[in-house]
Amino acid sequence: MSTQSITTLGSLNEECGIFGVWGVPDAAHLTFYGLHALQHRGQEGAGIVANDGGRLWQERGLGLLSVAFADPNKFTHLTGKAAIGHVRYATAGSGGIRNIQPFMVDFADDQVALAHNGNLTNAKSLRQQLENEGAIFQSSSDTEVLLHLIRRSKKATFIEQLKEALNQVHGGFAFLLMTPDAIYAALDPHGFRPFVIGQMPNGAYLAASESAALRAVNAKFVRDVKPGELITINDAGLTIDHYTTQTHLDIDSMEYIYFARPDSDICGVNVHQARKRMGQHLAYEAPAAADIVVAVPNSSSSATLGYAEAAGLPQEMGLIKNQYIARTFIEPTQQRREQAVRMKLSVVPAVLKGQRVVLVDDSIVRGTTSKYIIRMLKEAGATEVHVRIASPAFKYPSFYGVDMQTSDELMAAHLSVAEMCQEIGADSLAFLSTAGLIAAIDLPHEGSGSGLTTAYFDGHYPSPIYDYYPELASEAEQKIVTFEPELTAN
Repeated sequence: MSTQSITTLGSLNEECGIFGVWGVPDAAHLTFYGLHALQHRGQEGAGIVANDGGRLWQERGLGLLSVAFADPNKFTHLTGKAAIGHVRYATAGSGGIRNIQPFMVDFADDQVALAHNGNLTNAKSLRQQLENEGAIFQSSSDTEVLLHLIRRSKKATFIEQLKEALNQVHGGFAFLLMTPDAIYAALDPHGFRPFVIGQMPNGAYLAASESAALRAVNAKFVRDVKPGELITINDAGLTIDHYTTQTHLDIDSMEYIYFARPDSDICGVNVHQARKRMGQHLAYEAPAAADIVVAVPNSSSSATLGYAEAAGLPQEMGLIKNQYIARTFIEPTQQRREQAVRMKLSVVPAVLKGQRVVLVDDSIVRGTTSKYIIRMLKEAGATEVHVRIASPAFKYPSFYGVDMQTSDELMAAHLSVAEMCQEIGADSLAFLSTAGLIAAIDLPHEGSGSGLTTAYFDGHYPSPIYDYYPELASEAEQKIVTFEPELTAN
């Protein structure tokens, strides 16, 4: 890889996906299949830890799951009836094998494996404190902090130590831990990330980042893990406990907009249907005089279907995605970025020629890709391109597990909608309103608020952001962004 500044053409990235099961033969292979259904949540590395009669064994590797576990010999030691696994995208911490999870540690009296989906907002401060007290870290990941907190706890039992540690970390986290005796699933007090419990035909329980992973292994959905819960899965079955009762549901709206698979259900809402409603609301809010509606494949397909139906316009396949192109890391030059777009997307001139096109996408982050796509459509003969985005404009960064922790490359943070429209070369540009997004997701939620985190659009963060506060200090002083007080007391 070049020593120059390297960037990915992709706009947004989820941090990772996790999967764990207790009580099935050949649990590691089942975990592999569960992780395969979560591959969209992380493509930089994968790992599995198996529990064979109380002894934990770890295997991990870089790249896609199929690459990391291409050698069948890796499963030689991954035997036993329980396992947890992880697919990773680097948000906090650098890449490299040392940051591939699950992490596994051998204490004098026990073994513990840990996998994490999300991002801890106070990990830097905690790490500095722990290092000052003599802790030695083996990775640069924020996840490892929890293991040190567990070990330094003076509580009598592992459950008590874990609860104490969970009440010291903040931000977004869905944790899966495994000891020789059990698997533990814990979700942060806001429930930022999705997390579900399933059950196998033989009665064994499992936990996964999305419900789509349950169907991949022939498991039935049991329940969502709720904010503040600590769930134990072992030979006795499923035990539901809490490490805190100070909770408030604020699931990340980006799961519905972009990250989760369309066949997943999150908190009772199907992702495909939510995205379709986003497109419908967008059509009501921002109609366009056009002939056809075209999706930017693949994550905007559901929203495009909703827009076309609501607008009474035909949906056409004007753009085709090459399914065999891996993630493209390129030097940030205009020529190479544009070539990468053309590698991933192809136009259909016969569909586009002479047509006024509504181009539906799920988001605009940097705007670079949108500019190239619009140019491709017009070169193919489209007379007009009206861009409609099935989410509000991204004005503020995310700190709970999405790779968007600075406003530097957020186009909407620096330009008006009219300026953005001119920059990308569209004939018109409109975004879904925040109110329209909330109405489209229609989360069945009781209590204050909508049950969703919409901070990236409206600047209202449901918790402090601790180590990341300097990023928004100026906006906070001007009351452009606000932060709710922390739910848990340390």
